[in-house]
Amino acid sequence: MIIQPMIRSNMCINAHPAGCAADVKRQIDYVLKRKEERKNFPQAPKNVLVLGCSTGYGLASRIAAAFEFGATTIGVSFEKEGSDTPRQKPGTPGFYNNMAFDKEAAKAGLKSITFNGDAFSHEMRDNVIKAVKDLGEKIDLIVYSVASAVRVDPDNGTMYRSVLKPLGTTFSGDTIDVMTGTLSTISAEPANEEEAANTVKVMGGEDWALWVSKLLEAGVLAEGCKTVAYSYIGPSLSHAIYRDGTIGGAKKHLEKTAEELNEKLKNALNGEAYVSVNKGLVTRSSAVIPIIPLYLSVLFKVMKEQGSHEGCIEQMERLFAERLYTGSKVPTDENNLIRIDDWEMDPKVQSVVNERMAQITQENFAEIADLEGYRHDFLATNGFDVEGVDYSADVLSVETI
Repeated sequence: MIIQPMIRSNMCINAHPAGCAADVKRQIDYVLKRKEERKNFPQAPKNVLVLGCSTGYGLASRIAAAFEFGATTIGVSFEKEGSDTPRQKPGTPGFYNNMAFDKEAAKAGLKSITFNGDAFSHEMRDNVIKAVKDLGEKIDLIVYSVASAVRVDPDNGTMYRSVLKPLGTTFSGDTIDVMTGTLSTISAEPANEEEAANTVKVMGGEDWALWVSKLLEAGVLAEGCKTVAYSYIGPSLSHAIYRDGTIGGAKKHLEKTAEELNEKLKNALNGEAYVSVNKGLVTRSSAVIPIIPLYLSVLFKVMKEQGSHEGCIEQMERLFAERLYTGSKVPTDENNLIRIDDWEMDPKVQSVVNERMAQITQENFAEIADLEGYRHDFLATNGFDVEGVDYSADVLSVETI
């Protein structure tokens, strides 16, 4: 089967096995290079659990932990497997990413265990605890990077769905068609109280707290264990749809949960809990949010001009090496948040971005923004437009390279 990207409403709905594998290898090569440049680390995680390990920041976290720091990693994600019978059908990008990671880890002599299933379930927590005990080790870092539209409460079976909507009033903003570069305006209607509450149930800190509590009770967390979850704040122009909307409400709940978990881990194991505020990047969901694709395409252009642009792997390598494992106290802002979005939110960057955002028209968009860079990242998240991959070659939908 020859696999080409299938784009529907700014979403790529298929994936390329070889492209996903090549992109995983690219990220591994980056952290190996950084490991050589940095030489020695005052601290290093030994056993890392990554919840939401298959794409984006979760995958990059696992790669950094394993290939730069030499950690044993356990990954959890919910992916759809590719099929070659009765008809060929590609799996999800995360399915291929996990396969590629495990393959490269084995080649490097690194221990890795990957679970494909519902991270929200008690059954998955039990499976992970058993795996840790079978290893005869204890976890010293838990990365929480779960992103889902749906969560089933593990105690009562209630299904909750998250929505990405503003609160109070309708939000309208410009966006771009990723493949054509056409500008248009889209709107999002405000969420009701139930939708807002359900989004917190899915994307807030409740499940993170369940994981930490269950692992702590099982006695599989090491002395000094850290845990970190990921968030985004972004510029004020996006706050109405994001930070002050339903997802922002969930992220604020996540941040409150970090305070509670920090106290719990500190008392039990002299441990720590943090939320890391990361840079805005292309994800499978961000492409359909009003204003965000336009903002990111301009941001990428400016940051590349200023020499400060980063992708997922560069962000996570810097988070591990320059924030979490420096041998000193983890640096945070006044709200105890790790700000690895510091280069994005640098006033020198934001002032230029704001100036260009105010000038954008269909005619000058290609000059002001980095459409090609945004499009590449959009496609690469699904294994397309990756350097060195022959996209005219026939592949099996369940294989990697």
